[in-house]
Amino acid sequence: MYDRAARPQVTRRRVLAAGIGALAVPTARAAPSGDLQPYASYWYPDSLPAGSPAPGVIWRSLRSWAPGSDVDLPFNKATVPLAARFTPPPVSSTARAGQARVSALAAFAHTSGNPSQGSPTADYYALTHWAYLDELVFWGGSSGEGLILAPNAPVVDAAHRNGVPVLGTVFLPPAAYGGQLRWTRDLVRRDADGAFPLADQLIRVARAYGFDGWFVNAETGGGDAALAADVRDFLAHLRTHGKGLRVTWYDALAVSGDVSWQNELNDHNSPFFRAADSMFLNFNWSRAGLASSGALAERLERGRYELWAGIDVEANGWDTGVDWDAIVPADRPHVTSYGFYRPEWTWTSLPAGGRAPAAFHARDDRFWSGPAGDPAAPAPATGPWRAPAVSVADRSTLTSLPFATSFNTGHGLGWYERGKALSDAPWNHLGLQDRLPGRRWVIRTAGARPVVGFDFADAWRGGTSLLVEGPLAAPTTVELFTARLPLPGTTVVELAHRTDAGSAGVRVELVVSPEPGRFVHVPAGTLPAGGRGWTTARLRVGALLPGRAGRTIHALGVRLTATGGGAVRWRLGHLAVRDTGVPGPAAPARPAAACVAAAGPNGDGTAALRLLWRPGTRRTPPVRHYELHQVLPGGGRRFLGGTCGHAYYVPALRRTGGEAVTRVDVRAVDELYVSSAPARVSFRWSIPSS
Repeated sequence: MYDRAARPQVTRRRVLAAGIGALAVPTARAAPSGDLQPYASYWYPDSLPAGSPAPGVIWRSLRSWAPGSDVDLPFNKATVPLAARFTPPPVSSTARAGQARVSALAAFAHTSGNPSQGSPTADYYALTHWAYLDELVFWGGSSGEGLILAPNAPVVDAAHRNGVPVLGTVFLPPAAYGGQLRWTRDLVRRDADGAFPLADQLIRVARAYGFDGWFVNAETGGGDAALAADVRDFLAHLRTHGKGLRVTWYDALAVSGDVSWQNELNDHNSPFFRAADSMFLNFNWSRAGLASSGALAERLERGRYELWAGIDVEANGWDTGVDWDAIVPADRPHVTSYGFYRPEWTWTSLPAGGRAPAAFHARDDRFWSGPAGDPAAPAPATGPWRAPAVSVADRSTLTSLPFATSFNTGHGLGWYERGKALSDAPWNHLGLQDRLPGRRWVIRTAGARPVVGFDFADAWRGGTSLLVEGPLAAPTTVELFTARLPLPGTTVVELAHRTDAGSAGVRVELVVSPEPGRFVHVPAGTLPAGGRGWTTARLRVGALLPGRAGRTIHALGVRLTATGGGAVRWRLGHLAVRDTGVPGPAAPARPAAACVAAAGPNGDGTAALRLLWRPGTRRTPPVRHYELHQVLPGGGRRFLGGTCGHAYYVPALRRTGGEAVTRVDVRAVDELYVSSAPARVSFRWSIPSS
């Protein structure tokens, strides 16, 4: 077993203190019209570095920030509320509810140049394993770009849809990496009343941008006990006045003012822990140190699972050596929670040119679910890795109707609507990500397991469908969702599915659990061999399952049986559950006041546009997100993008047929993917056609 406690401290400092600006994180290509492209925001506390910023970097002071003068705020504002979630009964005997939780410090791009509203590439860290996460830190910051980083809206919206809070980062680096003690003093400077103006600014930023708090990492040395006390009081102010915002403290600064990584909770750092909501322990912890940390947390009348034992997976991913029994022992209660540093290794470690979306998701499934690919039967620990699904119970947000998913992962190689491709351009935008199966993949069969995963070659809606492929020697159940969905007698479930060319015929049944441990199989049709396009099955599940009122759907899945033998390639493109007995408007309201806020040529015959609109005014079903389409000559449509907010940046609008005016339609889309009437925006070309 790798001895984490013996790891040299200098290696740890080199990793964390370097900041994102110095790390090889793949980034999306910047838009040609860089003056219009909105990016995730980043700041210094107050004073700026000497000299000039690097190309593409903008130096800003948090002290001077105001929401009214932030022209990028509409593009950076998350709008999806943090969903409530519950813990279903664990799917295996090893996973436990109510004990260890998981945090992650993940970098989605560099500190600067991180697009606010997705970008035209599928090469992106499209995190989907929200079911095991309790907190996501939008990691970044560097001495040459900025020290305070706010998460971009798509990441926050995707996390909130799955009940996961997202924290921005406050990073004060060591002097060896450009850190300056004046930035720490700037951050915690008091006003005449003894309050902390920049703590209040951090609260305003989080409220205005719609995220959930701050991860504070103070690694700049040279301070004293008085400065450390100011930092402690700053944290307490941020937590108290934030009223619900979360504050996580990183184990670096000690009460003496020295930067001294303790690797445990003790008297040298416990005042910071008491001022914050949780603490991320440095990576060189020991078994005895974690045990004493948990005990001290409880003596302080805090929970031991408010401590994250740091696990650095940036370099080696699932080959990282970890003393798992020190954190999540199998034979006694868990000791603390734990936190991953840089789990996007599953993406960044793919070879250049090999970061295809499906390859990334297969690796990410292995990271979170384990090499067996089945959380219900995790493989014995034959190597250094113990995937979260082995020890940590998953969570779900499926508690109300309507519910729908098209298995959209938030990036793709094209965009589909009702099985028709409306764009062949790659894209990413996590705000468009659907709620996805949390347990990847629980399969029940007496025969060989088929391969199950997200596929990007065809979709019903968005960029992805769920593909099941392989020989089915026996009926095979694929469990998809745990839930607490109401099941009135008027409940209807819809499935859009198909077989591909070369597939055997497939008999399909919907699997519903109306009570824990009981499963009902509802016929959903038999698809012929060879594939004949998408078909939709509409199942009156409520009427087929008579019984008392107040019933609940506890799980949803499908059972597949091959007809005539042979291998199958079956796709599930859409799954929706709704109550047809609830009256209401058929579609959401049309967006209001849609306009081109700014535009400019890119130099290649395309134009960059900033578009703004307001929500519709009449009472309608809640809006899930907005979609934008270019109207083509002859009446066709080209998908341009989508967002959960009320602003979108189009990096390269393509003129078609030399038209003088291009129309862009903005539609509101509800939870069942019903679209509103379009709000029409006209863009008049003033550049020659290419």
